[in-house]
Amino acid sequence: MLSQAGLGSLDGRSVLVVEDEFLIALDLCQTLETEGCRVLGPAPTVEDALRLLEAGPSPDAVVLDINLGGVRAVPVAEALAARGIPFLAATAYHDLPEPVFAGVPVLSKPYAMVQMREALLQLLSPGR
Repeated sequence: MLSQAGLGSLDGRSVLVVEDEFLIALDLCQTLETEGCRVLGPAPTVEDALRLLEAGPSPDAVVLDINLGGVRAVPVAEALAARGIPFLAATAYHDLPEPVFAGVPVLSKPYAMVQMREALLQLLSPGR
């Protein structure tokens, strides 16, 4: 469990998980649910992620794996940016040359779940 007193809460927030590695997605979804999040997904492909975004409602935030089965998730990032949905990039790749990733928080894999929690709290903080 990630909850730590005084560090903010993710309770009631909806988070879309876009991740192609089943075990990582499962662990992340379970952890977010423990934090009180409403989890959307996981979406293992670009197509699945775009379909979930179209189906609505819009998530409060998105955890976006950059490489989905060998396909860059740029179309998902562009759709999120167009909708004004905050997202973070969870990736083992340090080079994100596409303009849509400029200024996007990057969480390097492998990450600890407490790092994910803190990254999401920052992403969702007022004034960001």
